[in-house]
Amino acid sequence: MTFTNFIKRPVLSTVVSIFFVLLGTIGLISLPIEQYPDIAPPTISVWTSYQGADAQTVLNSVITPLEESINGVENMTYIQSTATNNGMAQITVYFKQGSDPDMASVNVQNRVSQAQALLPAEVNRVGVIVSKRQTSNVVLYSLTTDDGRYDDEFLTNYNNINVIPLLKRINGVGDVQTPGMKNYSMRIWLKPDKMKQYGLVPTDISGALAEQNIEAAPGAFGEQSDMKYEYIMRYKGRLKTEQEYGNIIISNNKNGQTLHLKDVADIELGGLQYSVSMKNNNQPSVVGMVQQIAGSNATQIASDVKEALAGVQKNMPPGMKVTIQQDVTEFLFASIKEVIFTLFLTLILVFIVVYVFLQDFRSTLIPMIAVPVALIGTFFFLWMFGFSINLLTLSALLLAIAIVVDDAIVVVEAVHAKLDLGYKDALSASIDAMNEISGAIISITLVMSAVFVPVSFMSGTSGTFYREFGVTMAVSIIISAINALTLSPALCAMFLKPHNEEQEGKKMSTIDRFHMAFNTQFDKINTKYKNGVEKLIGHRLITSVSVVVGIVVLVLTMTFTKTGLVPDEDTGVLFATVSLEPGMSQNETQQVTDRIDKMLASNPYVESRVQLVGYNFIAGQGSNQATFIVKLKPFEDRKYGLFDRISSVFNGAGIAGLFIDPTSSNMILGMIYKQTASIKGAQVLAFAPPMVPGFAMSNGLNLSMQDKTGGDLNKFFQITQDYLKALKERPEISNAMTSYNPNYPQYMVDVDIAKTKKAGTSPAAVLSVIQGYYGGMYASNFNAYGKLFRVMIQGTVESRINERGLNSIYVRTPSGMAPVSEFCTLRRVYGPSNIARFNLFTSITVNVQTADGYSSGDAIKAVEEVAAEKLPQGYGYEFSGLTRSEQESSNSTGIIFALCLVFVYLILSAQYESYILPLAVVLSIPFGLAGAFIFTQLFGHNNDIYMQISLIMLIGLLAKNAILIVEFALERRRTGMAIKYAAILGAGARLRPILMTSLAMIVGLLPLMFASGVGHNGNQTLGAAAVGGMLIGTLCQVFVVPALFVIFEYLQEKFKPMVFADEDYQEVAKELEQYVNGPAGDYKLEQ
Repeated sequence: MTFTNFIKRPVLSTVVSIFFVLLGTIGLISLPIEQYPDIAPPTISVWTSYQGADAQTVLNSVITPLEESINGVENMTYIQSTATNNGMAQITVYFKQGSDPDMASVNVQNRVSQAQALLPAEVNRVGVIVSKRQTSNVVLYSLTTDDGRYDDEFLTNYNNINVIPLLKRINGVGDVQTPGMKNYSMRIWLKPDKMKQYGLVPTDISGALAEQNIEAAPGAFGEQSDMKYEYIMRYKGRLKTEQEYGNIIISNNKNGQTLHLKDVADIELGGLQYSVSMKNNNQPSVVGMVQQIAGSNATQIASDVKEALAGVQKNMPPGMKVTIQQDVTEFLFASIKEVIFTLFLTLILVFIVVYVFLQDFRSTLIPMIAVPVALIGTFFFLWMFGFSINLLTLSALLLAIAIVVDDAIVVVEAVHAKLDLGYKDALSASIDAMNEISGAIISITLVMSAVFVPVSFMSGTSGTFYREFGVTMAVSIIISAINALTLSPALCAMFLKPHNEEQEGKKMSTIDRFHMAFNTQFDKINTKYKNGVEKLIGHRLITSVSVVVGIVVLVLTMTFTKTGLVPDEDTGVLFATVSLEPGMSQNETQQVTDRIDKMLASNPYVESRVQLVGYNFIAGQGSNQATFIVKLKPFEDRKYGLFDRISSVFNGAGIAGLFIDPTSSNMILGMIYKQTASIKGAQVLAFAPPMVPGFAMSNGLNLSMQDKTGGDLNKFFQITQDYLKALKERPEISNAMTSYNPNYPQYMVDVDIAKTKKAGTSPAAVLSVIQGYYGGMYASNFNAYGKLFRVMIQGTVESRINERGLNSIYVRTPSGMAPVSEFCTLRRVYGPSNIARFNLFTSITVNVQTADGYSSGDAIKAVEEVAAEKLPQGYGYEFSGLTRSEQESSNSTGIIFALCLVFVYLILSAQYESYILPLAVVLSIPFGLAGAFIFTQLFGHNNDIYMQISLIMLIGLLAKNAILIVEFALERRRTGMAIKYAAILGAGARLRPILMTSLAMIVGLLPLMFASGVGHNGNQTLGAAAVGGMLIGTLCQVFVVPALFVIFEYLQEKFKPMVFADEDYQEVAKELEQYVNGPAGDYKLEQ
């Protein structure tokens, strides 16, 4: 069955298209919606705590054995760990993109269990938690009050008991973390004076708890007997209330006096740790950070979480409320709205351009019907391939509009050409036209799809980006070709009318006059164009030089265009971390954050702010650390249009007001820096969340400095500081900093072993007493609210204020109670608040922000260059997170484009049965690519994923234009026309459709090039590259391709002379008639 059957059977043709639309609609409903494809690598987190231990102890006794065991687990890419002074140990293992997170979790769990025997008993009691989650948040919510009626301890526990278990059950949620640790805990505050009076040490208390606070299983009466009833025995179990714990018996003396726990300690239901406090708009609050599992759908999670929180809100105590601080889908949906708006605008503009050229509403309708069929049909295949609707697939569909229209235009043009020759009915015109051009359509489709094939084989993060884009484009092009072979010709046969010469006498309308004027002008341009082509064919040197210049310009512009991965956008949320002087107390930190909070509250574009005191997103926990989560007002409330810009010029901003948007997140970041500059001793880092979720908490470059010598931390810190100083001097870097500091004031405890032995005790007993009073002991558990909580032993707050307290705590010896200060001395030293490691080497985490006007690629280069100059032997650095992916992806871009060109060349070689002729097509492509780079630089964009996507599409589109010229020139050559005239007339015949499709593309993408609103940086990059490439590429191609055709066809015929087909080719015959008599110089193409 040939394609002409579809013309004769219009119902069959329409059914094929209806099928595509129906299947596409099913796909559209079923597809998940995401910001970007799932590109973050699976991440497994290992967490535990060692009560009372400092960072070095946690590193030596917990992190080292665990890391040694986990390192090298299957598919692992790198491993990071942190040990903190409040006993926390956190290890994060990153896996290759595409690894199964469940399998990764099982493998890590197995490795952890191998190391468990090497861990301290305290740590094994707490347990080592292995969870699969990604490092960035999908939703960040807070529970708070308007009037401060609930404190953060109550809010934390309400969250832990009623909210977190519900959220963890949501499909795709990896973990819900809260930085505060004020979970309920039975606090036993020991009084040192009373303990000494009764000759007790902390281990006596934990011994009494182990003895009396127990669950038991006594059994049953009457089992296996002939009794009528069986009775289960039950023990009261663990104690529950403060009174019950107070009544625990520590000892009995001979006189029958009983010593209770309440006689030597204060007992209260308190918090597990008091190191973090939280506020929302200056009222007590608790923050929950919802994190996803690799491969889950963030949009679905966010919507389920918000729905669950809305349900929880209904049953909350009076005055308590939920606020959403960060929701990644807000930016996503606002961007998608912008893209869909642009899509409709593009369609309208393309429609207008096509109408101007085709000058007939019926003809214009045919390409316009093809567009929705191809676009909607694509969704079904996206669903089949397991992709999602995201900013990349939508951008692909935007760019596909122009290509899809193109195929239909080729068909309509060909049918019109037949009707111009005098065909009396549209059916036979359509059949003959399709017989001629179906080959060209198939070859164009193959070439266009071939461009996107190599892209799909790329690995890593950028591979995932390209794959989704490439497949979307290829699928829409294939559907478009099926349309062009079935639906479009059938519609032509139905809609188009033969060109009636009788209408010439009729009165002309305004539109007719416009069309006539347009045609007259176009004919003049076409004649001049053909003269120009003829001159260029005569000067082969100019052709050769221009091709070389095109390639050189491409290489130069490619080298000097800044690189990046994805452009930063305004997502409506900002983070600010605050680090004060080392050792600063939590109380002092709270006063500073309250000052910063007032400053933030004064900004008119800030909706709410959450402060976490004692916790820093980048540096981790510490009494001198704090983080602000700043939620900006919704995008619609921060619209800043052209009129606002103009009015700002007259309100004192000057000309600069036209280019500044005070509502954008970048301007608000600048404001935060400006306001906080006045606070002495505070290191503030304000940043937007990362554009690609799942890699890190912050944007900018993430790198870890490494000490491979295993040397002194202070020396390592100094080397890092020197490196950062040199880095800040580079113009590409606006800020390079680390929150790490090894100068926290600390005391080194030295135990005199000789003295302890002489007194009949041991260093372990002395240190155990110190830990019991100062560090605290996890002694037992109790049940409440359906959960298990800890019982903690620690000295009262007053006994722990300073080092003099050591005189008041006593260790038991055979000769009685002796003060601990007899056996140990304190030395003032300085050390870090936490110690990080990267791939088993001690590391310092550094955050680098790129300067305005430079891209992340420039910053990566600067980091590498400064490291080569400044870092001594034995010290290095490694990138982590998104920066690592970007560095890996930048290596493969060149190979991809080379592959694309090779694929195009090979397919054309097969089609033309020649290795020489396709060079006429391939050598014309660099002009357009150079144009894309020129426009990208003119508009100040980067060579990022969006730009490269435009380039891939341009290779296909430019090749398509060149193929059409070569195809038509070849047809004329086969009928015996001289090579030169075959080229000139082939080009002349194709000028109109080429200009039409290129203009449709250029005009259609103008809204994208000048996009404003949410997500405009990516849209502008995409638009500028595509418009620049098409504009410059088309202008150069229409002249260069015919000239190249003459050169290469001449060479080809040297090797294999042309065999002329003896066939009556009407259109060409008509062109030949005019050269039968007169000289060839003054030809005109008859209309």
